[in-house]
Order: sequence, then C-alpha cells, then structure tokens
Amino acid sequence: MAKQCDICGKGPLTGNKVSHANNRTKRRWLPNLQSVRARVDGKPRKMRVCAQCIRSGAVEKA
Repeated sequence: MAKQCDICGKGPLTGNKVSHANNRTKRRWLPNLQSVRARVDGKPRKMRVCAQCIRSGAVEKA
C-alpha cells in the first residue's frame, strides 16, 4: 500500500539525517496518514488521508 494521501497526493519526502559529527545518511519523512471512513459519491468508503486534509475539511466523514 502506498504511503500517499488519497485526497491531496502528499507522499514521503527524502533528505539526510545529520549526526552530531556531521555524518550524513539518507532518511525519509512520512506523511501523517489516518484511515478514515469518508463519503465519496454519497457512499462511505475507507480512505487513507493525511491529517492536514482532515483538519482543513477536505474530507467529509461518513
């Protein structure tokens, strides 16, 4: 299952983890996805939605 929001398409970002000794290794920032029952075309459906979409009201909960 993709770590991606079903509404806005927000996905993982990549960058470097930087230690105190300035060693750099790759890391990922994952979106805060929540499983919600949302109303799509008048019917309830389970979706994986980021917290920002839930707070902004982009999702109508069933």
